Amino acid sequence: MKHVYGLSELYSEQPSLVTIGVFDGVHRGHQMLIRRLVEDAHRGARQAVVLTLFPHPDVVLRGESGRYYLTTPEQKAELLGALGVDLVVTHPFDESVRQVRAADFVDQLREHLNMTRLWVTADFALGHHREGNFAFLQAQGALKGFEVHALDLLQADPSVPSVISSSGIRATLATGNVGQAADWLGRPYAVVGTVVHGDHRGRTIGFPTANVETWTEQVLPANGVYACTVTLNGEHFNAVTNIGQRPTFDGIDTRVEAHLLDFDRDIYGQALTVAFVAYLRGEQKFSGIDTLVAQIRTDSERARILLEAAHAQNP
Repeated sequence: MKHVYGLSELYSEQPSLVTIGVFDGVHRGHQMLIRRLVEDAHRGARQAVVLTLFPHPDVVLRGESGRYYLTTPEQKAELLGALGVDLVVTHPFDESVRQVRAADFVDQLREHLNMTRLWVTADFALGHHREGNFAFLQAQGALKGFEVHALDLLQADPSVPSVISSSGIRATLATGNVGQAADWLGRPYAVVGTVVHGDHRGRTIGFPTANVETWTEQVLPANGVYACTVTLNGEHFNAVTNIGQRPTFDGIDTRVEAHLLDFDRDIYGQALTVAFVAYLRGEQKFSGIDTLVAQIRTDSERARILLEAAHAQNP
């Protein structure tokens, strides 16, 4: 998979099947569309291309700020590549791009990607004031020599009239319901970051933690304690992770601190992926170190049982 930032330097001779969207989180609805795109492209010896946008249009158009993204651009590209996508274009979205007319953007796709087919969801639209809806794109295709295919959105539950969405996953994570988020994502929700020095209190009480410095714009689940899996240089470990402000020690800044079970290495400066499997409890202030240590032991044993059961279900 090739990942590039912007269309301007691309001039593909190979015909492309293209889909366009933010695809934040690459959830099951996105995956359904991407798999169809990839199957269609590779069946005809064409490349499967995903054009995604960054910053998120909500940041530019609605002023969203803080922790809003479910995936970093690099995480997103990796997830799309794992689905078989050949080329990911992370295209800049700003006021100038916002003003591009739909017909002009179609011309760019034809020029830079040699697009012969466009895959979209039923609610898709592109261009200034979202003028490029399905009917508009079909007319453009007839005029400029490409096809347009549309898929219905994937429902979260066939019995409930709602669809899987990135906004719904953000709302679910805000409550700490990482199990529901995992169901909609098709995998546990994960954050990435570098291990940095913290207060070093964990080691003094027998439970060293990796203080993970995450991207300040990536969503964190609600404050609390979680059973997690941690990936380090391709190795996987079970962990108990606390998100919060460490009230027992009067902390004020929110941190992600992962205690890797059965692990004792110096990993400062290394990159970790922390995947949230189950919510254990809310963050709380303890009366002293002894009660905190007893609770951490309980959390660790409960996490071990939950993670072993999860692994047995999804080896």
